[in-house]
Amino acid sequence: MPTKYLFTSARLGFRNWQDEDLPLLLALNQDKEVMRYFPEIRDVQESIKWMDRMQQMYLEKGYCYYAVFELSNEDFVGVLGIGDKDFNADFTPIIDIGWRIHKKYWNKGYATEGAQQCLKYVFNTLKLNEIKALCPINNKASERVMQKIGMHRELEFIHPELTDYPELKDFVLYTISHTQL
Repeated sequence: MPTKYLFTSARLGFRNWQDEDLPLLLALNQDKEVMRYFPEIRDVQESIKWMDRMQQMYLEKGYCYYAVFELSNEDFVGVLGIGDKDFNADFTPIIDIGWRIHKKYWNKGYATEGAQQCLKYVFNTLKLNEIKALCPINNKASERVMQKIGMHRELEFIHPELTDYPELKDFVLYTISHTQL
């Protein structure tokens, strides 16, 4: 695994996606517990398409939902970074921070540590002004991370793309600006 990271935290390295990362992403995307707050697990083609989108977003904008690795052993931890979100809502388009972490790394502070470092990178290096985060209202673990990294609850909404999923449609939106970091 290449070790050239765009930025690091105490335990994590962040980089753009490489084609050889597909098996790592696929394993994450097919874990039912990890994907609990998504409408469905993602197959090979959906994972390839998503990874291609991330590579293109990084080339065009300098950011994406990064591939994240543990620095001590280069194990794949998951997905954490920022990306563009645009769906039918009064507050979109937005730049969103999000994470999807392998369950073996849950409850160890990786999402919080990684999200804090990612915010520093996007505000100080990329010079972005505001970042949002959203998750299903019943995803309390993700909402706790948003609170721990200093984000402020902005509103609750029904996600227009998830109305067919009663357990996922109710969402919460958080925000943070560069002046609040």
